[in-house]
Amino acid sequence: MTSESDLRLRMTVYLRESGKWHHRPVYSEIVHRAHAAGLAGAGVFRGIEGYGRHGRVHTTRLLDLAEDLPIAVVVVDEEARVRAFVPEVREVLGDGNGLITLDRVEVVA
Repeated sequence: MTSESDLRLRMTVYLRESGKWHHRPVYSEIVHRAHAAGLAGAGVFRGIEGYGRHGRVHTTRLLDLAEDLPIAVVVVDEEARVRAFVPEVREVLGDGNGLITLDRVEVVA
């Protein structure tokens, strides 16, 4: 049985490695904003293969397609804090440049 204190909200932001926010990688901007907002933690994960809404597959196996790999930025904290951070992520992503998902997770360690 889990207590309410063990439950958190996880935000996962899926985007392209090549995305920029004022000459800075979008994933880096999100992490720095999460840190400034005092969120518990954030991590960036680079995919080895994937595709998005345009259907173009990006993979590390083909050199010409390896420059725009999928990226996932993951943030976990209390639900209210993560939800308050969503507008900042939307601002950085702009229109149609990423996908944000939210799901409840149980923190065990």
